[in-house]
Amino acid sequence: MSTLYVIATPIGNLEDLSPRALRLLGEVSLIVAEDTRVTSRLLARHGLRKPLLSHRAPVEERSLGRALAALAEGDVALVTDAGTPALSDPGARLVAAAWTEGHQVMPIPGPSAVTAALSSSGFGGPGFTFVGYLPRKPGEIRRLLAGLIDQPRPTVAFESPYRIVKSLRLMEEVLPERQLMLGRELTKLHQQVVRGTPAEVLAALDERVRGEFTLVIAGG
Repeated sequence: MSTLYVIATPIGNLEDLSPRALRLLGEVSLIVAEDTRVTSRLLARHGLRKPLLSHRAPVEERSLGRALAALAEGDVALVTDAGTPALSDPGARLVAAAWTEGHQVMPIPGPSAVTAALSSSGFGGPGFTFVGYLPRKPGEIRRLLAGLIDQPRPTVAFESPYRIVKSLRLMEEVLPERQLMLGRELTKLHQQVVRGTPAEVLAALDERVRGEFTLVIAGG
């Protein structure tokens, strides 16, 4: 019986890769990666060369069979470009298939934009809600935000640089007094962390609307 190691990788700062994750990346027979170019850079930093299989969303169906075939022969690692695989990134189908075929699945915890943002927001409490990436359509965002009006737990969401300004304006419309914390490019060179109402966060947002954003919305 082989093991699929679900390995969390750095969300920006490459020093955050754990010694255990590094050891296992060097031991497995294959690394299934969201983007092989990103993973190659991570491996090169640590002097590792390993067979890589692309498992991006467009090719996930085709690569699933190859990943399972490799898992039948030996241990395999699943990684994403940053953070923990199979949450808002590819990999959930491979994990489910590994269980179905009787393999062991072992999580190797590490950096997470969700917990990094939540722990530094000051909005912690008994639990939180993670919604992944915000919906693309304004009407769907409004409905999601309206559901948070009486939500006592903080909510964590991801947003892209192309939609962050529009999403913050919708939050200003639906939750004008609610406290938010926005983390941009967490752990990277140009990291920015802002906290306040939606209007205050918008005003303080760096003019370079680039990178990935993690939002923490305080409970009501």
